[in-house]
Parts: sequence; structure tokens; C-alpha cells
Amino acid sequence: MKILLLGEYSNVHATLAKGLRTLGHEVTVASNGDFWKNYPRDINLARNQSRGLLGKLDGIRLFLRVLTLLPKWRGYDVVQLINPMFLELNAERILPIYKYLRRHNKKIVLCAFGMDYYWVNECVARMPLRYSDFNIGEELRTDEEALKERHDWIGTAKEQLNKYIAQDCDAIVTGLYEYHVCYEPHFPQKTKFIPFPIERLRVESRGSRVPTVFVGVSKGRSAYKGTDIMLKAAEDIKAKYPDRMKLEVASGVPFSEYTTMLNRADIILDQLYSYTPAMNALEAMARGTIVVGGGEQENYIILGEDELRPIVNVLPTYDSVYHELEQLVTHPERIAQLKRQSIEYIHKHHDFISVAKQYIDLYSEPNI
Repeated sequence: MKILLLGEYSNVHATLAKGLRTLGHEVTVASNGDFWKNYPRDINLARNQSRGLLGKLDGIRLFLRVLTLLPKWRGYDVVQLINPMFLELNAERILPIYKYLRRHNKKIVLCAFGMDYYWVNECVARMPLRYSDFNIGEELRTDEEALKERHDWIGTAKEQLNKYIAQDCDAIVTGLYEYHVCYEPHFPQKTKFIPFPIERLRVESRGSRVPTVFVGVSKGRSAYKGTDIMLKAAEDIKAKYPDRMKLEVASGVPFSEYTTMLNRADIILDQLYSYTPAMNALEAMARGTIVVGGGEQENYIILGEDELRPIVNVLPTYDSVYHELEQLVTHPERIAQLKRQSIEYIHKHHDFISVAKQYIDLYSEPNI
């Protein structure tokens, strides 16, 4: 097949492309590299993060560049969009680009991998999850970032773009349980869950030592993602058991340094309000790192996993994180088994070639 992957989210398309090429397919990845993460791509669609007049000029340059590329983006068997906002352009500019791609290619697949209208609106209105980025129980979260995303996606051109593409495309792929329950009720015939692709890594045994706990802090999104709560719990455990754990915190470091720190970690605290491990946590698990974060039963059910339980699940509270981390630190005999299960879990459910085969099966379905 000839496949165009448009946009990037946490290395999903770059990794998927490797799997698809291994299976013998012709793949082009066109993206901005997911901003500062700078993931590999065949066509660079990054724009400068300028503001004001310079920002508008950068947007015009990108739009003109895309217009010159459009004739080359014809004749594909599949065009897959990482998000309704698959380009760093206004929604109003993206819509005619989508319509062009629709006219000149065989199939269009929309990915539900992160922030979009259905994720925001469902968590605000129908609340299918006990907790999420936007609700805790029946109460809406009022974090600045949550309010910003609601403002960006509900009652805006982004909402209209998302609705149009979702209704018009041939298939919708959901990458996590959370996104699946937001899309499937609206599009039961075209929504398909496929796990995120992860490359297998050669993992070296680190031996018996004091475990290193790693927390990555995203500037401006700490409260939204619950990192502030997780970090406070880790700091308090470190203060209580100074000789039983090491604590490393990454805040505003280059991606290469972040990866180096992650490679040293035995335990990572990630995504307090999630039901499932996303790409950052999955990449850590591939290294044999234990994830303390989202590992609800729904995650294992959608994967069909009955035995492995590598994720240390926590509720979105300080007490839950503190308790689970304390159990790990005071019972280090658990660590080796959870590390082995983490690697086995990735090999079983997220191997990039196996995941690529699931995508090919979807692309080959005659009814899409």
C-alpha cells in the first residue's frame, strides 16, 4: 500500500511508519515532529513558534508550503490524520486542505489520540469516565489548562472541523480506552481501537540497588496532568525514606537529556488523571521501567489482557500516590517482577510490527 501519515503525536506516526515499512509498504510521514520533541519525518511541516505579526507570517509560509505539497499528496491508498488539527494552521484553513485530500485519495483515517472536540466535550457533558483531564466524578475541573482546552474546542471552528472530518472519513482509530469511549458511541460502525506502536528495546539488567523514581514536569501543565500532586507525594516519600529511593525530576530539559534521565529510572510517575498508559509511559515500560499512574481495569479489558498487571494504578489523589509509592519503596522485592511484566506487556500488546499489521487489516477492510 501507499500510505501518507500526516501529523505527529509522541512518536506514534514515526514508529508506525517503521512497522509499515517493515511489512513492505510505501510510507511517507509529513509532520512538525511534534514541536520540540522533533521526531523523525520525511517531510518537515514545522513552523516557527513566533507570536504577533511574525507568527502570522510563519503561518502564511506554512500554508503556502502545504499548497505546493498538495499535488504530491494525491493517489495514496490511505491518508491518516493524527488529529483534526493535523497541521499548525487555523481550522478554517485546514478544512479545504482536508477536502482536497478526500477528493484525491482512496481512504481517509482519523486518529483519536489526544486533544480534540469529542474528548473534551464528552468528558464535560456525558462524563463516561470516573475521572479525566476535565472531570472528577460529576464535578468539572477548573484548572487553567482544562478551561483553556474547553474554550478552544467547544463552540469553535475546531469543533466544526472535528465533526466534519469524523463524519466524513472512512475510519476512526482510537489509541487509548479513554478516547474509545468518547468516539465509539457516536461512530460505532467506523471506530476501531488499535494500541499505540512501540519499538522493542534491548534492555540491560540494572542489578539490585536503590530504585530511582522519575518525574517529568511539563511547564504550565503540572496541575492539569497531576504532576504537582505526584511530585509532592514522591518528595514526601523521599523525605521519609531517604536511603530507600532516589528522586530525579526533569523540568524544561532538552528531549535528549529527558531520555537519558528516563533510561536511568526504575519507576516513573505519569498521568495522574489517566485510565491507561500513553506513549510516554509505554516508552518507559519498554525500557523495563515501572509506571505508577493510569492502569485501571478498563485498560486491560480493552486489550484482552487477563494475566499481566505491570502498571501500579493510582486514583487521582495525593494519598493514593503516596500509598502506592510507599509500598514499592518498602517492598523492593516487587520491583523485579513488575519490570519483567512491563517489558512483556509491551511485547505482547504494543510491538510496532504487530500494531502495523492491525492497521493494514483496518486499511484493507472493504467497507471503509
